[in-house]
Amino acid sequence: MRKYAIVLFSLMFVSAFVFRTAAQTSTPDKPPAEIVFKAKMGDVKFPHAQHANREKKCDTCHDKVFPKDSKAPLNYKAGMHKPAEKDKTSCATCHVAQGKSFETKGNCAKCHKK
Repeated sequence: MRKYAIVLFSLMFVSAFVFRTAAQTSTPDKPPAEIVFKAKMGDVKFPHAQHANREKKCDTCHDKVFPKDSKAPLNYKAGMHKPAEKDKTSCATCHVAQGKSFETKGNCAKCHKK
């Protein structure tokens, strides 16, 4: 039993050291210049670099509006446009009537490309 406890403790110590060292030596990932979302009405190419240059600070959107994790859902899919616009969530935080940018209503082709 003692032998297993020593092995387990050693593995935990080595794992903690490796993860801490990796975190200290790694650099933040360079954000993507463009993100493409697959959609039935035509793919949406989100110009991430353009938005980042305009806003200057990542925390304008992350994690308030969008998670930094690129695999997390945006919840702005078919059937979600109107609820997002009503609640001013997701892309509709800015892309809504009287928002910071053009509203989505009537502007489908600005985002959706066939």
